[in-house]
Amino acid sequence: GGGGSMSSSSSGSSTGSTNGVALITLTDQPGDFLTYMVNVTSLSLTAADGTVVQTVPATTSVDFAQLVDLSEVISAQQVPSGAYTSVTLTLDYTNANIVVDNGTTAGLTVLANNIINGQSNAPLVGAASSMPLTLQLPSGAPLIVNNGTVANLALDFNLTASDTVAPATINSSTAASAVTVTVNPVLVASLTPDTSKQIRVRGALVSVTNTASQTSYTVTVCPFFAAAGSNMGQVVVYTTSTTSFTLNGTTSTGTAGLTALAALPAGTLTVAYGTFDTTSSTFTAAEVFAGTSVPGAGLDSAAGTVVARSGDTLTLDNAFLQPRAGGDVSGGMVTAQAIGAWNMGGGFGFGHFNGQLSVTVGSATTVTELGQTGSFTAQDISVGQHVQVFGTFSGAAGSAPTLDATAGSVLLTITPLWGEYSSTAGNVVTLNLESLDGREPSVFNFAGTGTSSANDATASAYTVSVPAALAIPTLTAGFPIEFTGFVAPFGSAPPDFAALSLVNYTATNARLHAAWSSPGLTAPFVAPLSATNVVISQATLQSAAFDVVRIGPAQFNPASVSSGLAFVPSSSASATFSGFVITHSSSWQFQVYSTFGDFISALSGDLNGTTALFAVDAVGPYDETTGVLTPNVMAVALSD
Repeated sequence: GGGGSMSSSSSGSSTGSTNGVALITLTDQPGDFLTYMVNVTSLSLTAADGTVVQTVPATTSVDFAQLVDLSEVISAQQVPSGAYTSVTLTLDYTNANIVVDNGTTAGLTVLANNIINGQSNAPLVGAASSMPLTLQLPSGAPLIVNNGTVANLALDFNLTASDTVAPATINSSTAASAVTVTVNPVLVASLTPDTSKQIRVRGALVSVTNTASQTSYTVTVCPFFAAAGSNMGQVVVYTTSTTSFTLNGTTSTGTAGLTALAALPAGTLTVAYGTFDTTSSTFTAAEVFAGTSVPGAGLDSAAGTVVARSGDTLTLDNAFLQPRAGGDVSGGMVTAQAIGAWNMGGGFGFGHFNGQLSVTVGSATTVTELGQTGSFTAQDISVGQHVQVFGTFSGAAGSAPTLDATAGSVLLTITPLWGEYSSTAGNVVTLNLESLDGREPSVFNFAGTGTSSANDATASAYTVSVPAALAIPTLTAGFPIEFTGFVAPFGSAPPDFAALSLVNYTATNARLHAAWSSPGLTAPFVAPLSATNVVISQATLQSAAFDVVRIGPAQFNPASVSSGLAFVPSSSASATFSGFVITHSSSWQFQVYSTFGDFISALSGDLNGTTALFAVDAVGPYDETTGVLTPNVMAVALSD
């Protein structure tokens, strides 16, 4: 960034007389991956008259496994006004870094030659590593870009639907040579962002507006891990009186925070988390980070899960490392700088460290909680908490790195928890822990979490404090339940966890994945197929090579329901991200439909007695008693 301070002035990018902004976000549905890093080499829009506009001018590395709970603004380019009917996203698996969860702290890194193109059955390496994916937007509902306005396009790369991991069960004894990931991509598009996820805007500071009528700042978008010199367009980030700011380790709120931001040099790297308002076409931040409080911008940094703590030493699992030099990753450098390449080339390497990272904290460590006010110390960091740590890396050549955060900072981020409900006493729920921050209970050492060793957290009777504002549902023992929040301070349990939100299984989206072996099924649905009769029979489900419904870590067998599996669309309007996709596997062409009826009508025409169906994936509430799934996202893969 440049020297000097930002003046508090009017912000916003200038627009050409015939240009508007195409704000493109990227997210994904979860899969069984700790890391899924590939390159996005191109993202282009095609207008109705055939004009093609490139919106990502430089190769960008993306870790889709980090996009399960948020959407990233990947581009906000100025594009000519018009109606855009398709989008082409090109992925490049050259040196891809894919790590599957095998129940250990490190996970299992998939060998390059074992990442397979599902169309050709050949490895995604060398000249065959590029994968162009083209989506046709819904007929009559193109992406409309008007002069001076912001148009939103939300893309969802569904990891579960796109990737088949074999063998189906992987554990600590499974050899890497025995594991394959077959890629049959499923990409969904919506003109409405996913309101259930926070949107992240990462970019270099351009200007600040701090007036009575507007409080905002403008950034040049630098998505994911791109260096501050990247340019994917500009975004105006609006702030409010409650927006929290963490700038170079110092926290503030509202106007005071914006004033402090204005004092930072132009080009300072920033990250904002917030929401996009489709009515006003504005992005408003709830939290803003800048300077050394952004990973890779002045301090060494690691993000990961605390799996053990002894005194002031934390052990981080599957830590994602970024060096203070910026940690930019682009082109074919994904794996070359990943997999914890400590001392590679005499320095620190970018990426996941396949081992456990030792972190030291102390009384001078600055500790904050994402979205929370109050005073926090290093004692608030406990086992199971997801953290972003800033400090200094060190370590002898050939040894594992350590991170000294005694003069640095730690950000505690919202952590997800899944378990099987046991009981409720007052405002405390006891459950059988199934996953904490996406990791199995077996990876955690809970020693020291309790007020005494007898009170240390245990997976079989994990306790969650629920605030009065959250109504605890009436559940039967064994039902899955999800919480998000923060792990209780070290040495203070019980309770073991403080919830901010809870979702019981009846309101939680289930994820269906069903696949049939080649040659697939030419008549997969109970006849006649119509928008009111979309049923896969029990016998058809039982013939599948793979079929499962997942609600968090809990799994259900849809083939166990005698009436089969019925897809029934919701009768109520919802702002939830939705999209219905037909994947044409032989060409990687995707047809997107905005309504379930249009989707089924097109599918009925495609299933002509010759074309076969290979897979069905859907997301939505599921009733395991009746076998009814209400999809808000659904994709089918056809053989044509």
